Parts: sequence; structure tokens; C-alpha cells
Amino acid sequence: MQTLYTISVYVHVLAACAWVGSMVFFAAVVVPVLRRPEQASAAAALVRQVGMRYRVFGWACLGLLVTTGTTNLALRGVRLDTLASGAFWADGFGRALAHKLGAVALVLVLTAVHDALATRPEARRIGSWLGRATLLASFLVVLYAVWLVRGTP
Repeated sequence: MQTLYTISVYVHVLAACAWVGSMVFFAAVVVPVLRRPEQASAAAALVRQVGMRYRVFGWACLGLLVTTGTTNLALRGVRLDTLASGAFWADGFGRALAHKLGAVALVLVLTAVHDALATRPEARRIGSWLGRATLLASFLVVLYAVWLVRGTP
């Protein structure tokens, strides 16, 4: 069981690194390069192409995160009857998990809305803001993940 738990946590952390790291790379490296005047004519097409490719990668990461997150909880002994207990949600671990799950839900909704608007040129500005919001929500997920394993402050 310990080996399976270690593998599951390892895959979970790798998927989180891939998800958050790729968003940071896109925002900090790709977008600034594409905003240069000499890239103006190609920028919209490049963002669209990168976005379409990233969509598959991103959803794969999110699927892995949900799967391994659920597995990690089960391997830690958190069962459905545990989740139904008010006492579970009242302690530090339960509160951190509630915050993390809320942030995960926000990331999933923001990502789905962003993807739905991605094919509409008139929604490009909204998509840009949704991407930023998704990144910030993802940072919150990481913070709450730290709280789960290290305790809340």
C-alpha cells in the first residue's frame, strides 16, 4: 500500500507541476514574446494553435490530478463515510481539503469556460482574463495542498 501511495503522490505532484508550470511558462514567456510588434501578424494564430494543443495536455493533467487526488485520499484512509462526518470537516485537514476542493472546482469551471470561449475571436479578451484567473486559482490549489500535508497556519 505504501508503494502505491508513494507512486500516486509522485504522479499527482508531477501533474501539478506540469499544469501550473505550463501556465506560468505561457504567461511569462510565450505571451510577452507574442506581444512584440514584429509578431503582431502571427500572434493570434499562434495563440490559437498553442491553445488547442495545450487543451489536450491541460485536461490530461487535470484528469490525472483528480484521479490521483482521489486515490491519495483513499490510500490515506479517507472514505465516503469519513467525508460524510461533520467532525472530519471541522479539523485542520478537513478544512484544508474543503478549501482545496473548492479551488479545484473553480479551476475546472474556469478552464471549461475558457475552452468554450477559445474558438470565438470576439471573446479573446475574456479568455485572457479567464486564463489569469485559472492560474491564480491553481496557485490556491497548491497552497491548500501544502496545508493538507503540513498543516494550516
